[in-house]
Amino acid sequence: MRRILFVFLLFAGALWAQQPATPSVAQEDPPDEIGKLKKNCPFNHVIGCAEVLFTGQPLHIAVGSIAPQDGFGAGLAYVGHKTTDNWRISWNSDAVASSNGSWRAGLYVKFVDTHMEAARPVFGTGTAEASDFPVYTEQPVVNVYAQSISLNKLTFFGLGPETTVAGRSFYGMTEHIVGANTIRPIYERLNMGVYGEINARAVDIRPSRNQPSPSIEQLYTPASAPGLDNQPFFLQLGAGVRMRPSALNNLLHFNYDVSYKPFFAVSDSSFSFQRLTVDLYQEISLHHTNMLVARDTNGPNDCLIDPTADHPRCPKVSVRNLEGNLGVRVFTSLSMTPGRDTVPFYFQPTLGGADINGNNSLSSYRDYRFRAPNILLLQEKFEHSVGKLPLGVTLQADQAKLGLTRGDIGSSHWFHSYGAGLTLRAGGFPQVYLLFAFGGKEGTHTIANINTSLLGTSSRPSLF
Repeated sequence: MRRILFVFLLFAGALWAQQPATPSVAQEDPPDEIGKLKKNCPFNHVIGCAEVLFTGQPLHIAVGSIAPQDGFGAGLAYVGHKTTDNWRISWNSDAVASSNGSWRAGLYVKFVDTHMEAARPVFGTGTAEASDFPVYTEQPVVNVYAQSISLNKLTFFGLGPETTVAGRSFYGMTEHIVGANTIRPIYERLNMGVYGEINARAVDIRPSRNQPSPSIEQLYTPASAPGLDNQPFFLQLGAGVRMRPSALNNLLHFNYDVSYKPFFAVSDSSFSFQRLTVDLYQEISLHHTNMLVARDTNGPNDCLIDPTADHPRCPKVSVRNLEGNLGVRVFTSLSMTPGRDTVPFYFQPTLGGADINGNNSLSSYRDYRFRAPNILLLQEKFEHSVGKLPLGVTLQADQAKLGLTRGDIGSSHWFHSYGAGLTLRAGGFPQVYLLFAFGGKEGTHTIANINTSLLGTSSRPSLF
């Protein structure tokens, strides 16, 4: 929490004190990273120095929240690019570790079809016309990646909606993912694309002792926590369709995604299952502008606006203009199991605090508080910028159901949560949010998170 508050104060204060250079004095940054460091660091230009250190290329400091309960990670990231007549190729590699011994390391390679016009990121500004903001367009992209993560402190409360806080236990997990995915545009008017993926997943579950509650094997058995004693190798496939259209001069924005993912347990077929997810998000932009949209064309450590430019650069930290939005999200994840097969507990989605990917839901409850193969989540969110700072205020309300079977969702009761907090969106730095959540039946919860990817970049592969 202290680290997150320090980040808020550092960038907000530095930006507030920073005086914009006049046109006669302003100078373009040197094209190479060493030149940028000499020009800005250590105290010549605080924000400029931070930009080089945390977003510079080819090498920069990588930071982010590894996973809820496992702390703030720091390490190094390396980014490279190469453009040919047919493809723009980029590669990202990084490794971070936290104070409790958890770590993540990965290599992410992207192939972007250069036959299509490059997609341009959209930044809100109060003086631009609606026509100045082109809709983010899908591009053909192929991703190849390998990632390993080791988490020493995860919580398990049991399965289903009737679990209690007294059932809390701890466990550790290591997961190795090697895979590839691709997306292909099919209908430009709706900004629609189809995608497919293939992932090989190897998971190892281990005890986590010397924690405030017992280790998982002391409270649960393979019957109450499927997959506790046996973690087979999984081949996971996936296919889906998504669309991101805008309407009414950028007043309305949509991000709809429907996917089907079968998980094949190669060495023990009793854990094979299928998952259907529907994620429908719609947003009203209060000032006919929209927040920066994640770009599939950029890797998680690569925030360059145009890698083909003579001097490519990430978005500059600047005085934030008037931005605000109202968003509504409907999300459901449904699991299908043949015969008597079961879904391993470590691949089941969670509600409460934030999940293992860092996505928050029912934030007033503890992290990973509810876990089940089938969930239904409704979220309403408001965010608005604050003055000229890169800060924003956010309000959020969540309602959710979960069930051990698909039919249980209908009879399950609703869980509720509300939250209020601050967000920090500054240039290419990872998004930071600080949220105070309340309204559930188990007290309050304060969440501080630094995104694992730079702002406006693609996400890492899901851990479940």
